[in-house]
Amino acid sequence: MTHASPHAAHDHGAHAVHQDGQDHEADSQAEILDLDAEVLAEHIASITAWLPVNASPRHIVDLGCGTGTGTFTLLKHFPTAEVTAVDTSTSHLRRLLEKAEAEGLADRVRTVRADLDAHWPDLGTPDLVWASASMHHMADPDRTLRHVHETLAPGGLFAVVELAGFPRFLPPNAPANRPGLEDRCHAALDRHHAEHVSHRGADWGSKLTEAGFTVEDERTITVNMGPPHTDAIGRYALTSLRLIRGGAARTLTAEDTAALDQLLDTDSPHSILRRDDLTVRTERTVWAARRR
Repeated sequence: MTHASPHAAHDHGAHAVHQDGQDHEADSQAEILDLDAEVLAEHIASITAWLPVNASPRHIVDLGCGTGTGTFTLLKHFPTAEVTAVDTSTSHLRRLLEKAEAEGLADRVRTVRADLDAHWPDLGTPDLVWASASMHHMADPDRTLRHVHETLAPGGLFAVVELAGFPRFLPPNAPANRPGLEDRCHAALDRHHAEHVSHRGADWGSKLTEAGFTVEDERTITVNMGPPHTDAIGRYALTSLRLIRGGAARTLTAEDTAALDQLLDTDSPHSILRRDDLTVRTERTVWAARRR
């Protein structure tokens, strides 16, 4: 997921649901999305288990499905449900369908390629709509929220999951030659986001209420995993920092950029893959909103 374009490092959950089908970016994002699903599977499952559904949904829509993290978690938790997976990326949807075939779930998944800022597709009348790390990428999220409200069945639930940016992995005193490097990278990326992702960090509870929903509950999931860490966490850290470099490099000092490149060089003795002190630290907030 490592192209240094304005959109390449929005955040590790960015599914590009509103961009112009830039599938080269989508291919680069796929690895981080798959690692996110692997490393944080337990936390994502806990969110779906928490959802205050009135009854097991029959039809679920996953808006900005990416490579299927939410889709497959929802299919597993609601074994009688079918999921319509929506994304602008052909390659993400292809990857999702390949996974569905491999897991014997293809008969429960339908994919829809759509740019939701340009055209709202016919998604039927779902009982549950799931949007993870996608709403803040919309050009007009308030309009999208109204579309979701109109689409949902009466009594249906809308789950909005938003992330606190990229996870953090390094201890504060790392690396030894540039302590605090990760904090400075995140600060640079936050400045980048402020310019390019204006709805990140929005007050989604208020927006949902304004769109006609009743917000029934809100929950923040705090993640703090390791050490020791798995190989997947090492790859997750490597891929995340590559993406952060794509968004932050222009405003980092030469010294910080050099230290970051050492961490990203898998042949270097300073490679992040060789560290034994990695953790995964992040937060996700979920809003459960009902259409009355």
